[in-house]
Amino acid sequence: MSRDIDYGNLMHEAMRGLIRKVLLDVADRGLPGNHHFFITFDTSHPDAELADWLSDRYPGEMTVVMQHWYDGLEVTEEGFSVTLNFGDAPEPLYIPYDAIRTFVDPSVEFGLRFEQQDGEEKETETLIEVSAEQAEKEPATLEVAEEEAKPAEIVSLDSFRK
Repeated sequence: MSRDIDYGNLMHEAMRGLIRKVLLDVADRGLPGNHHFFITFDTSHPDAELADWLSDRYPGEMTVVMQHWYDGLEVTEEGFSVTLNFGDAPEPLYIPYDAIRTFVDPSVEFGLRFEQQDGEEKETETLIEVSAEQAEKEPATLEVAEEEAKPAEIVSLDSFRK
């Protein structure tokens, strides 16, 4: 019986673990310097928790920003909860790591993209290089326009697989 090393799932776990460690540090010590996060997640994920009006407005995915104001950040093994301000209305969210599609810190031009392959249940990870121009942009709202969220360059991990 042949056995393969499942690099895809190992990378999946490692990248979600990286996000967890970053969020744990932020929960303990706050956001350092100019660091801030754009987090795009699947609002229809069965374990995601958000107000009905938010899931109605963003039925597929939503990008939130953790920067100037956030409250109650709690990080667990499966996901994190945080209260964010939507037009002067604080709303609690719970985002499972498996629901995250992109995690970007434009202050240091770092990002991760988790893409689902067509017809497959497996996800692949892609590192995102954020351009300096994108890093300087401030979204007017907590929603980041799709064209703003696109990376300057994408390096796919699939290109290194045989």
